[in-house]
Amino acid sequence: MTSAANPAPQPAPLWQPDSDRIAAARITRFQAWAAERYGAPAEGGYPALHRWSVAELDTFWQAVADWFDIRFSSPYEAVLADRTMPGAQWFPGATLNYAEHALRTAEDPARAGDPALLHVDETHEPVEISWSALRRQVGSLAAQLRALGVRPGDRVSGYLPNVPQAVTALLASAAVGAVWTSCAPDFGARSVLDRFQQVEPVVLFAVDGYRYGGKEHDRTDVVAELRRELPTLRAVVHIPLLGTPAPEGAVEWSALTSDEVEPVFEQVPFDHPLWVLYSSGTTGLPKAIVQSQGGILLEHFKQLGLHCDLGPEDRFFWYTSTGWMMWNFLVSGLLTGTTVVLYDGSPGYPDTGAQWGVAERTGATLFGTSAAYVMACRKADVHPGRDFDLSRVKGVATTGSPLPPDGFRWLHDEVREDLWIASVSGGTDVCSCFAGAVPTLPVHIGELQAPCLGTDLQAWDAQGRPVIGEVGELVVTNPMPSMPIRFWNDPDGSRYRDSYFDMFPGVWRHGDWITITDHGSVIIHGRSDSTLNRQGVRMGSADIYEVVERLPEIRESLVIGLEEPDGGYWMPLFVHLAEGAVLDEALRTRIKQAIREQLSPRHVPDEIIEAPGVPHTLTGKRIEVPVKRLLQGTALDKAVNPGSVDNLDLLRFYEDVARKRG
Repeated sequence: MTSAANPAPQPAPLWQPDSDRIAAARITRFQAWAAERYGAPAEGGYPALHRWSVAELDTFWQAVADWFDIRFSSPYEAVLADRTMPGAQWFPGATLNYAEHALRTAEDPARAGDPALLHVDETHEPVEISWSALRRQVGSLAAQLRALGVRPGDRVSGYLPNVPQAVTALLASAAVGAVWTSCAPDFGARSVLDRFQQVEPVVLFAVDGYRYGGKEHDRTDVVAELRRELPTLRAVVHIPLLGTPAPEGAVEWSALTSDEVEPVFEQVPFDHPLWVLYSSGTTGLPKAIVQSQGGILLEHFKQLGLHCDLGPEDRFFWYTSTGWMMWNFLVSGLLTGTTVVLYDGSPGYPDTGAQWGVAERTGATLFGTSAAYVMACRKADVHPGRDFDLSRVKGVATTGSPLPPDGFRWLHDEVREDLWIASVSGGTDVCSCFAGAVPTLPVHIGELQAPCLGTDLQAWDAQGRPVIGEVGELVVTNPMPSMPIRFWNDPDGSRYRDSYFDMFPGVWRHGDWITITDHGSVIIHGRSDSTLNRQGVRMGSADIYEVVERLPEIRESLVIGLEEPDGGYWMPLFVHLAEGAVLDEALRTRIKQAIREQLSPRHVPDEIIEAPGVPHTLTGKRIEVPVKRLLQGTALDKAVNPGSVDNLDLLRFYEDVARKRG
């Protein structure tokens, strides 16, 4: 038995940075500099720096602005004039421009010819775009947008894959003070209109199609429908990815980007909108989340320059699409003078190990992917360290869902033993991370290294009390600069307040279950709105998936906990089987045994049901709440927004299960 005086021994970390790595990390240099200039603690490493960053929030963010040399064209009157959430007032009086900072490296003659972007498609041959070429294109496009009448505050939209033109269009929009918004071209017309109709764009950048999995996908009909259904459009810009001529009335991309024009950067207030991101919108119209130029600039400098340890010598690759906030985060790698790798195509083409090939060919130093991809590589018996030259990769970061312990072990064993593994967690809502990467801390299996700087992250029980070492709601008790300035078309702010501040007024509740450990790391258990609560014992669905999907027969799973009218509780587990596997009594027994022994006997499912697949959002997250609604008897059209789902037909299977059960 252990006591407070004699606690259980902490398991040895999977990875520990050596003293040279700690000394070389930018966060170490920042701490020493901030200790000298701003009173940050010189000793105590990251934990002491984090405590200071939340206790002295104003001073910390002032130090970040100073360290990264933010160009305020007019000075700020205060760092944080009002701390109220929602509605915190950051850097009032200040003006600046995000795109100016993203293109700053091009001003350095020694770097202007270096690659700003490396573009890779399914041929896997990288194409370079230099800093000077990117700056010139942005200058030309920004001038043309102004000539088209685009003014600060106007919305500019992109129906584009992860290609250099998307980066240029985002930066040109930000340069003129317009508000950028984008969707990936695998989104159907309805999904795009659910998003773009809310914000009424004046310009649409659109491709004629895209390539994925070795096939070409024509999107000309979708683009025609978008043009018909978006009456506010003044211009459509055609990007001929598949080589087709511009449709009638559209402007060719090349006509807008070929002038030799220095970019003019509109100086906008700190809280001027930069872009609109969208929630997955599984149970209604997606939330149109507005983030500010200044808030994103500061948050991303901190996240990329300190937590991700990125600088001019780095190459930053994250597998993403323009329909996910990680694309916006990836583009911000430009802020730190880093070469950004854009991959457009299927993550598993021509085979499961393809992303490691991209990392090798581009010399990626930080490689970002999804937890699902890591687990797919493990199941497919991929050996990245053996089959690819990954000597330049110093870290692998994962997000999208919690990285299971087996994923940590696999990366450590199969990529490299001396590998920094950063499982990170945040959200579209802040376009950043609440917890994750710290280059100077050890990595423990199944844990995120620590809460991020300036983020007062806590786990709260139902009474609003902070807890350590037990499961609680993820809350943030102080504002972050990248929190939404508002939602679009939410004039009284009620939808914004209801989304994050309904449970604990004035405190951001994110909707995740987490544990903060006694050594300061964070464990994510999944969404709290799909918690499994059996006989008073709560568990996140992610814990179940981790155990079940270790079994080679299980491709993917979905667990739902249903409170029944008579006070009962029904917990089915749906399993999508690997090819050739059969859900017989033996497999059912092994699934139940694994959950009983590795998790909890109370969370053994009542039924194990074979499913043709697991439905996801368009950004690849498992859909739990709509399936729960279907099983409760809600009609399909009321339970889910069809435009938010990757495969609507799959939901008919779950609807059928509900019907048979009802």
